[in-house]
Amino acid sequence: MDHGQIFSGLVILLWTANILFANQVVENVLTGDNNLASSYFFYQRPEYPRDCKEVQDFCSSTNTSGLHLIKPDGYPEPFEVYCENSEDSGGWTVILRREDGVVYFDRNWTEYKLGFGFLATEFWLGNDKISCLTNQKKYELRIDITNSYGMSFYAIYNSFRISDEESKYNLDRPGEYSGNVDTHVTWCKINTGYENCTCQKSCGNPHDCLDTCDNEDICICPEDYYLKEELCVQREECGCYAFEGILIPEGEEGEVYANSDCTRLATCQDGQLRWNDLYECGDNEVCEVRNNVRQCYCAPGSIGEGEGCVTVTDCFDVYKVYKKKTDNVENGVHKIKPENWPGEPFEVYCNMSEGGGWTVFQRRVDNSVDFFRNWTNYTEGFGSPEGGLWLGNEKLYFLTNQKRYKLRIDLVNREGSPYYAEFDYFRIGDADSKYKLTHVGTYSGDADSRSNADGHALRNHLNYPFSTYDQDNDVHSSLNCAEYNHGAWWYHNCYNSNLNGDYHAPWDSHTSIDWYYLPGSRYNILYTEMKLRPFLTDTGL
Repeated sequence: MDHGQIFSGLVILLWTANILFANQVVENVLTGDNNLASSYFFYQRPEYPRDCKEVQDFCSSTNTSGLHLIKPDGYPEPFEVYCENSEDSGGWTVILRREDGVVYFDRNWTEYKLGFGFLATEFWLGNDKISCLTNQKKYELRIDITNSYGMSFYAIYNSFRISDEESKYNLDRPGEYSGNVDTHVTWCKINTGYENCTCQKSCGNPHDCLDTCDNEDICICPEDYYLKEELCVQREECGCYAFEGILIPEGEEGEVYANSDCTRLATCQDGQLRWNDLYECGDNEVCEVRNNVRQCYCAPGSIGEGEGCVTVTDCFDVYKVYKKKTDNVENGVHKIKPENWPGEPFEVYCNMSEGGGWTVFQRRVDNSVDFFRNWTNYTEGFGSPEGGLWLGNEKLYFLTNQKRYKLRIDLVNREGSPYYAEFDYFRIGDADSKYKLTHVGTYSGDADSRSNADGHALRNHLNYPFSTYDQDNDVHSSLNCAEYNHGAWWYHNCYNSNLNGDYHAPWDSHTSIDWYYLPGSRYNILYTEMKLRPFLTDTGL
């Protein structure tokens, strides 16, 4: 039989072999003593039958298949089994059934020891139970198999026994075989023939014959047919294939595929591949497979497929590229790489409102992200681009030092009223300066309720280094401001703003998110977002 066949049904059953001891076929169950063997006919019936054959003997009217309680010799308690009475004369104890894959059979030792599944559908009875069952008398084993074409086969062995757990449930040599499983019949699918195979042609490799099959006798495609997934089809049904078997659908505009180093580009026309030998990747492009198609794509940190790839150093670069295509540039996550940034491009959230092109580096929306963190966390950044976020002081340093940036801070107070503050210059120093706040420009906005508003909530932190609870860089004579205020900021003595403080701290607590002179309630701010955009940049749009 073809071992590659898929079986859709499998049942293994046990039946007591020639239960009449007078026939002298039950070996070594008693002692070999003929007198004892004769007296066995007068034993007292146990409380529970020991297998499905005894279930049938206990009640001759039990002719239908179903669930019954049995208790084999040596097993501590009775358990349910499925008794199959439709095969031969009935009385079969089912130990395994596979039908539709609803039960997972890739399991560990303990599960196979105890058994699993559902007796009415798919199950393994359990090695402990099978061991006790098969060691109380001689059993016959029947295996019923149905293949994927609905054809049924069976195998019968006239003896079957397994040992106990100590010997790892060793399978004793099965007895004599009978049945129709070993007929070596193979059913091949349409358009295939059963032959010796040295090379199987396929749609993916119609000429090079790369799909070897090691001289096996299997179902293969005849001449002028090609393997496409599991079917044999004629060449015109293959469509267009390029290297590595990737399909290029015919007639779909723009479907292309390049060779391994993107020096040739293929398109599909009239069922044939047409190659462009002048294809090559341009500046800021890489040759790779995306969505199962290999070609030149913009490298990480670059955008603009089809129109030349532009390296993006901030969200304003992203905005300029997409603004050429649409007036409605959407917010979203993009990869950028600021000038001189030594690492790989990194993800940022680009806010395209208020003129567009804002690179977000801080956001508070709820208390799901803990902002009371150490120096390393604030250096590297934490959170997610679309949720609570601190981009990271190292990234912020490279970002703010490649050109002049303006800063916008959006705030929503505890009453739900929105406010904003803008500063026309924002920059921080490097790690050696402890990421000092080096520039805070002229203020505008409505987040300062004083008549002579100048945005002092941030301006008063100018020229102070960044502090965390494990790096006290403030100038307070007795307090560690970051630790005392449960935050991380450019603290002085201690703060006029604390946007990285506790979310939903107690009312008017110094540990809360705070912006001095914010109209309404300045404490327990519900929402903050800090973002950067190049200052007075001619968009050219």
